[in-house]
Amino acid sequence: MTTFLKTLLNRRKTSVLFPSYFNLSTRSLCAKPLKSEESNIKQNDLASVTVQDEELDKLYKTIEFECRSNDRAVLRSYTQFATMAANELGIQIGKCWSPRKAHHERYTLLRSIHVHKRCRVQYEVRTWFRFIHFHKLTGSTAETFLEYVQRNLPEGVALKVTKVLLENIPEGVSSHMTSKIA
Repeated sequence: MTTFLKTLLNRRKTSVLFPSYFNLSTRSLCAKPLKSEESNIKQNDLASVTVQDEELDKLYKTIEFECRSNDRAVLRSYTQFATMAANELGIQIGKCWSPRKAHHERYTLLRSIHVHKRCRVQYEVRTWFRFIHFHKLTGSTAETFLEYVQRNLPEGVALKVTKVLLENIPEGVSSHMTSKIA
């Protein structure tokens, strides 16, 4: 499992380093530039790589998983898998909890179609929930982790992901705050 995660991370890091004219999906359609143009392109590519490096990665304060399932044992094993994967990537795990009781939905139907209204059948669907919080993630780590966890989602388990993104205070607000303080 760890080697698979590390190869995913390495692929994401190296995909940024390809030059702009080297497009994997249209590689056969791209023409190779002339030698005089190659030096200009290499300088432009180095500049674009440094600009990409200077761009800040997104920071997430928390990512919350809400898992739902009809089978409690499958849900428990999936949360154990997700926390093990987070530990391998060095992600901080917060609360991992579930409500004590399942959510019950009961449906009452008539046994016969036309008559005998007293004879009814009740069906019940139980849905178990499990919540997991992950703290202080970067955008690239979050994408890799979510892709890995969602690909290994077992049958009968639904996953809802909620992300809380950290952002800078807007300039208008920060300038207004500094003028009031001074």
